[in-house]
Amino acid sequence: MDQLSKPDPVARARDLGAAIEAAAEALERTQRIPAPLLDALHETRLLRMLLPRAVGGDEVEPWVYLRAVEEVGRHDASIGWNVFVANSSALIAPFLAREVARTIYADPRTIIAWGPPNEHTASAVPSGYRVSGRWNFASGCRAAYWMGVHCQVTEPDGSPRLNPAGRPTVRTLLFPAEQATLFDTWNVIGLRGTASDAYSVSDLFVPEAFSATREDPTLRREPGRLYAFTMQGLYAVGVAGVGLGVARAMLEAFMDLAARKVPRGLKRLADNAVVQSDVARMEAKLGSARAYLVQTLSDIWAGVEGTEIIDIPARARVRLACANPIQAATEVADYAYKAAGTDAIFLGTAFERRFRDMHTLTQQIQARAAHFEAVGQVLLGLDVEVFY
Repeated sequence: MDQLSKPDPVARARDLGAAIEAAAEALERTQRIPAPLLDALHETRLLRMLLPRAVGGDEVEPWVYLRAVEEVGRHDASIGWNVFVANSSALIAPFLAREVARTIYADPRTIIAWGPPNEHTASAVPSGYRVSGRWNFASGCRAAYWMGVHCQVTEPDGSPRLNPAGRPTVRTLLFPAEQATLFDTWNVIGLRGTASDAYSVSDLFVPEAFSATREDPTLRREPGRLYAFTMQGLYAVGVAGVGLGVARAMLEAFMDLAARKVPRGLKRLADNAVVQSDVARMEAKLGSARAYLVQTLSDIWAGVEGTEIIDIPARARVRLACANPIQAATEVADYAYKAAGTDAIFLGTAFERRFRDMHTLTQQIQARAAHFEAVGQVLLGLDVEVFY
């Protein structure tokens, strides 16, 4: 059975597990996905799960996407992260005219990479924008065919362009990757294989058609249920998937170690009552967090009608259901690392790289604890104007 005849992306991701693990060391060292593995990721369409079908994507259900990212992340966090960001950037396609999105994704190897917004602005000019500046954290940029920048817009009269809420609008401008200059800046402790480098453009003209805003989900042009979810919510689903995969791998590695390890003067770890209880608690923590997220996503999906966008309470539910497994995964990873003792501290073990990867993931905006506060405000009925 070839890869594309497999019933779902999770099965395809599972079949790539051995290849992902075999490439992990080279990826960590070179910060580049080995060509055979990158080819396989494209062939299995794991980088097009969230792309609209009308543009050549698979438009899978969000909980299927979650499990596929988790499966990839179980074998290597950096590859899982690259899968998540390639799919997340594809979420700009529903906001573009279909013919423009098809132009960008006509090549089956197209990946869009970008970094978060910063202080740079684009100048509105006839038929488009001109922009200069430097951005950071462009995960996957070394394999990207297209790049993007998120920035505020200055009108020809010098005034800032405002959105309907009266705030400066943030617009996404897309352009071929060769028009950007990359800077090798990703000297970090974890997720090294994401190569989340910096990049710059200088006086670049971007046509209006190759731009969109992500901040207003009502502006989407694709009607599918998947795009009733906000981009930011689906971003969080991807980060949760990577975290769950890393934590699962570390917990399984510890259980394997516990069956073999006999600390000096003690009995086998697996025969220790405290270890037995802790492992069970960690298993429940991880499984329940995933189940809550899957149930939340499927319930909201089932309630979407027509072309409506999910409301603020539903967005808050998605955010909570994502923040919870990211926190749970961190706790499980920390437990496995500590419980493994000195076996976890050596380079090349099943623990040390994953521990570094997890604690790099926790520094990303989707993992911040403030999300619980924001959700609490919604749950308590406080006035919340905007919730992504």
